[in-house]
Amino acid sequence: MDIKKVRFARPTANDFYSTVKLRVHEYFKENNISKHADGRMVFKTVFMIALYLVPYTLMLTLGLTNVWVMMLIWVIMGFGMSGIGLSIMHDANHGAYSENPTVNKMLGALIILVGGDDNNWKIQHNVLHHTYTNIQDLDEDIQTAPFLRFSPNEKLRPVHRLQFLYAWFFYGMMTMFWSTFKDFLQMTRYNRKGLTKSIKKGFGTLMTRMVLSKIFYYIITLVVPLIVLPFAWWQIVLGYLLMHFVAGFSLACIFQPAHVLPESDFLNPEENETIETSWAEHQLRTTSNFAPKKRIFSWFVGGLNYQIEHHLFPTICHVHYREISEIVKKTAQEFNLPYNSFSTFRSALKYHGKMLYRLGRQ
Repeated sequence: MDIKKVRFARPTANDFYSTVKLRVHEYFKENNISKHADGRMVFKTVFMIALYLVPYTLMLTLGLTNVWVMMLIWVIMGFGMSGIGLSIMHDANHGAYSENPTVNKMLGALIILVGGDDNNWKIQHNVLHHTYTNIQDLDEDIQTAPFLRFSPNEKLRPVHRLQFLYAWFFYGMMTMFWSTFKDFLQMTRYNRKGLTKSIKKGFGTLMTRMVLSKIFYYIITLVVPLIVLPFAWWQIVLGYLLMHFVAGFSLACIFQPAHVLPESDFLNPEENETIETSWAEHQLRTTSNFAPKKRIFSWFVGGLNYQIEHHLFPTICHVHYREISEIVKKTAQEFNLPYNSFSTFRSALKYHGKMLYRLGRQ
């Protein structure tokens, strides 16, 4: 297996993580509620899927003649795409949506509707990012294109001096890149590293499923509009790209300020090295929350403004993050551990921009 092997310090019996887990468990037990989805989550699921599929259906059936109305519909679909990713697919692929694995699998596969691949996503996000957050050569979220530098452990290039300006444009290209090249490159790389073994399916099966899902996605979202809509082909393609830009930009602006900040730790351990902190403490040192009091914002972004709670308890549905955040914050303070949280989304983006600037010169 061509993957760096590192270990975290072994937790003690009464450390932060064992304590906070016990307290969170007691919260659900005392209130007699499930850690999985409830009625609020079911409503959100219907809403987000409708936000993507209803505009698409109307675009094809209304007999549109105004190109600006068509563009507006693509934009709405972009928000629907990001909503599905943030609020439904994300929880389902973590096993947090339902106690029933089949339900999680079906809802997790909704990523296919927005051009992604659930098997790839589980490896990159669940296995690598959540286990090795901000660790060089393991967390692929901080290792992207060579013209973007998200970690002080990455090689500094002259082009990085301007990344605080141009990175935002490439954030908008994220889902477009996923739906075309990235999934195939990742699946090949994960197979070579032995990471696909965790899915318990052969490489040929995984790649065939991915190819078929991509063909289905492009037929539905691009070929059908090109055939049905009475606009120039380039106008339809432009609308399609606009949808992806809205989705990619929205997703990146939620995920990046959670980990690429001046407050975040970035590690570059040697092979077989044991990291000084436990895994849970590492999550506190590499993750930040933002806008915890903005309920409408939190509702749309799938509770991922509570990134600390999500990283510590990824199998808990995000509708519960707000309630358990006070438990996590209090426990972290008791153990004299950081609990980084920005009062607004704007301030988190501001400091992420500052970090991009710093990483371009450091």
